[in-house]
Amino acid sequence: MLPPVLQAPGPDYLRSLRAAAAHRVPPPLCDSHTHLDQFDDATLEGMLARAADAGVVMIVSVGTTLESSRRAVELAERHALVYAGVGLHPQDIKGPVGDAEMVVLRRLALSSAKVVCVSETGLDFQAASPDRRWQEESLRRHVRLARELGKAVDFHAREAYEDILPVLREERIGEVGAIWHYFQGDARHAAEAIGLGCYISLAKPLLRETALQEAVREIPLERMVLETDSYPQLFKKNAARRTEPAHVAQVAEKVAEIKGVAFAEVAEATTANLRRALRMG
Repeated sequence: MLPPVLQAPGPDYLRSLRAAAAHRVPPPLCDSHTHLDQFDDATLEGMLARAADAGVVMIVSVGTTLESSRRAVELAERHALVYAGVGLHPQDIKGPVGDAEMVVLRRLALSSAKVVCVSETGLDFQAASPDRRWQEESLRRHVRLARELGKAVDFHAREAYEDILPVLREERIGEVGAIWHYFQGDARHAAEAIGLGCYISLAKPLLRETALQEAVREIPLERMVLETDSYPQLFKKNAARRTEPAHVAQVAEKVAEIKGVAFAEVAEATTANLRRALRMG
């Protein structure tokens, strides 16, 4: 068996290349949310090469634990395409998030100019998730850290759409800046979040979920960013079919189709939006 970096391109990758190649000069694309620290080095090198081939110029790799956040910063320092977020995922907290954890996150955020956001944080109210009070307090602490650092928050919401919006409102998220990662809500949720100052991040569910496609018709292009949420999808037996940053081109193509605009317009707008959301000028 060939090592991961030498595996033949899978159909998803080829579709991504075709989407980008349909335009003579691939316009710049960005992947606003990934978990690159979870991949081995050989796999990562191949993924980054394929992302560059598809026109990806920036990938944000976010942390889920203190150790994961540390690895995300290390990757950002090693790879020109990669930027980092630091944070504690709501499913990974083991109790109330204390001062000690926040001190470490703050130190990591200040350790590299390539840390561009506080992430991952948010609310996850699935049945087996940690205590909701712990999650909410952790989210508030992450938002306050981001405010102190002058960085945006890239947040997660699962089965908590109605719960997270009041927290964001109370924390005056518009003064901080935020991206709603892997958005799968409806047009009302998007409008409320945008009204609070958030950007909406779209991923591969857009390719298949008709309700989400309908919501995207109502979301202004100037408030959209794109992502893949790439992580090792070991449940997919065929490694070539696992999501990776190059596939962000497919999401851009779908947005272009829904909005009735050119692929290049979507790519350029969402790239500019991400830089604006992350206060990168």
